[in-house]
Amino acid sequence: MTVQTNVEAMSDHADSATARDVLWRFGPMVYGPTVLFALGEGAVIPLIPVIAAQLGADVATAALVASALVVGQLCGNIPAGWAVARIGERLTMAIAGLVSLAGIVGMALAPSLGLFAIAVFLIGFCAAAFGLARHSFMTTRVPLSFRARALSLLGGTFRLGMFVGPFIAAGLLAVFGDEHATIWFFGGCLVATVLLVVFGPDPEKQFLEPSDEEDTEEQDGVAAEDTGEPVTGSIPLRRTHAQGSATTPSTGSDPGTGVLRTMWRHRRVLSTLGLAAASLSAVRSARQVVLPLWGVSLGLDAQTIALVVGISGAIDFALFYASGQVMDRFGRLWAALPAMILMGAGFVALAFTHDLPQAAMWFAMFAAVLGVGNGLSSGILLTLGADVAPRSDPAAFLGSWRTLTDAGGATAPLMVSAIAAVASLSVATGVMGAVGLVGALAFVRWVPRYVPRTRP
Repeated sequence: MTVQTNVEAMSDHADSATARDVLWRFGPMVYGPTVLFALGEGAVIPLIPVIAAQLGADVATAALVASALVVGQLCGNIPAGWAVARIGERLTMAIAGLVSLAGIVGMALAPSLGLFAIAVFLIGFCAAAFGLARHSFMTTRVPLSFRARALSLLGGTFRLGMFVGPFIAAGLLAVFGDEHATIWFFGGCLVATVLLVVFGPDPEKQFLEPSDEEDTEEQDGVAAEDTGEPVTGSIPLRRTHAQGSATTPSTGSDPGTGVLRTMWRHRRVLSTLGLAAASLSAVRSARQVVLPLWGVSLGLDAQTIALVVGISGAIDFALFYASGQVMDRFGRLWAALPAMILMGAGFVALAFTHDLPQAAMWFAMFAAVLGVGNGLSSGILLTLGADVAPRSDPAAFLGSWRTLTDAGGATAPLMVSAIAAVASLSVATGVMGAVGLVGALAFVRWVPRYVPRTRP
């Protein structure tokens, strides 16, 4: 089966621009709203279990309420794909922002635990729509020659919000002494996001899809497997369409194709490369669960565990743009494969260190290794999804793609918990390492098949 993808010709143009120039133009309308949304969400997430406990939840129930955010994202991806395909990215983002404001009010004023959980679910549902709208926009408008850098930067802006958000929450708690202050801060971020989306320059008009002539040039290009060969050529800027001209999509599904039909049409890539991507998401998610649990099992104090996990997160965040540089210059495998091998081998090695004399040292070392691996994988799921999405109507496909990857991330903590309960945390850690190594083999098998390259 041959998958039709978004592949742009990398030829030299008189008006070619550097990646920095074009990414700077994208900044206010693409990255700005993402940073605002992620800052607010990052401030609220750590306090969801705390507020749930204040409403009468025990530890298990509070964890269940916190998981409503992930469940909302899982449930929201496919409807978000349908919405983006029919009303566009900008309107979808604006509606998601307004509905999120309703969720914020619900979280802040909920008189019962059930209503609070529903509000958390609604925030997750809207977060899926928000994220998919940006992903779909950049899939159709960003040239292949720096797509990975653009999407790694998108992922990095989200990581920035998740990294800085908890510190903002701590500051708000110090000033106001009330957890609900973080909810209202999230509400302020959402108001600013909606205003920026509604009244700012429309990126869908600034960055139009390429014309038929450019599409024809791309189809005439020679496709090659992603072998890791460096990419050369300047970065072309998109030319706007002549007024009144008609465009005929050259690849992908017909515009307005239903979500279920799109899933069936692309079932092979979703069941192969999509599952490989889900394994990467699972290993990433397992890192966030295993590291704190491992520190607790070693008897370390909370401050030490937080320091080790924080250093791992800082390494992860520092590498997010380097990942895009690697993917654009050398190919997708040069980021995906080292990341999966590092995280898979890191988990396997960590599993054998629990009872060693220097277990705390090994814990800190392998936490850093996992941070490097996770940082090298920044943007790879967004980039691969964009690479294999049908050009004419990517939103429905991306909804399915993101559902798979989110499901992988949601499944990993459950796997760790179940295996640790039946066997031990060391066994659970080793199993997640095996998932990472198997995922690396899957990337080696399926990336060259489904992610063709064009040579200038």
